[in-house]
Amino acid sequence: MTSNVFLAAVNKITPLVGKFDYSEESVSTNLGFPERVSIDAMSIEEDLLVTDSAELEDAKELASDPEFQRRSGNPNLQVRFKSERGRLLLLLPPDPDKSRNPVDWEDLRQQLSQRLTAGGRFFQPNTAVHLVARDRLLDGRQIQALDEMLGESDLRIKRIYTKRRQTAVAAATAGYSVEQQTQLALLGDEDSNGGKAMEEPLYLQTTLRSGGEVRHSGTIIIIGDVNPGSSVVAEGDIFIWGRLRGVAHAGSGGNESCRIMALQMQPTQLRIGDRVARAPEKPPEQYQPEVAYVGSEGIRIAIASEFALTELAPSDLNVPAT
Repeated sequence: MTSNVFLAAVNKITPLVGKFDYSEESVSTNLGFPERVSIDAMSIEEDLLVTDSAELEDAKELASDPEFQRRSGNPNLQVRFKSERGRLLLLLPPDPDKSRNPVDWEDLRQQLSQRLTAGGRFFQPNTAVHLVARDRLLDGRQIQALDEMLGESDLRIKRIYTKRRQTAVAAATAGYSVEQQTQLALLGDEDSNGGKAMEEPLYLQTTLRSGGEVRHSGTIIIIGDVNPGSSVVAEGDIFIWGRLRGVAHAGSGGNESCRIMALQMQPTQLRIGDRVARAPEKPPEQYQPEVAYVGSEGIRIAIASEFALTELAPSDLNVPAT
């Protein structure tokens, strides 16, 4: 499937000439996160933290509600914060259309408000929040509303994790860093059964702004620009139908046979598998569609039309071998 997508792309490119190398670069990356004081779990009493008698009566009435008690007894039906590996996670309930005990949007907002009220004293200002949406479908307005509610408590969304393609597209279009995945076990999802990671391509029609990041367990295809300060990380190939001026990492799981293609290649850094390269100090006189790949001497970059003729196997081109 990847070869067909690639071939469809290079067939649209007018043959041009020229080829040059990218130099290898040794990079040490620290993926650690600062430790934060956060809340792992909250009791009903903490959920209903109040400051006056009127609020106390309302809290008692809510606590006696069987529906509230039922949901409080199942953490997966609640909005909740969790500290994991130095990160503050915000876990959302499952999508209401796929749950026997649905939590609709207004219930979700109410639960989040209660969590923020109860946990405000524990949060440090400007703490980064990793929003784990699971299979819940969120549009751009809902994501913005959650971010605004968090902002009122001096919290900010750092990244959104989702199983839903529509949510990933909405988040990326709104300028948030996003990772689409099917396996969320490392992000507080007790229901994960270790299923196979999603491999279908992720299509985005957007421009990634500085600070934005898109991650996906398959191929990523972006119709738009990747600006400096942004990054694209894919376990498969990366196709940028526009200008690549940020960081691109294809084959992030260690696959060095993956490729990176852009109509205009101006990256801050290129990574394929465990190989790393930076852009030449002297840019070309004229930009043209190009492909980055791993050759015998490391990461190389070639004119896309030439690459299709010289580097792709006959099986990739769907023609018989001679």
